[in-house]
Amino acid sequence: MNPEIRRQLLRVLDDLGEYTPDVRFGQLLANLSYMAKSFTAEAIWDVEDEELLEAAKSHLQELSERHASAV
Repeated sequence: MNPEIRRQLLRVLDDLGEYTPDVRFGQLLANLSYMAKSFTAEAIWDVEDEELLEAAKSHLQELSERHASAV
């Protein structure tokens, strides 16, 4: 486990929480694991932190763009 990756991931998850207040944290992690790996039950166990971070960043960017266009 890379401590810097963990710190980045936690920051992005915090930012995602601002855009998705109705999504429970466990749901958010599961959804991101599906985005990073595949839509399988094993995805949440198999996803690497780096993959999860990339999926989280991508999802944050998408939500940020949606929010900006809605304003």
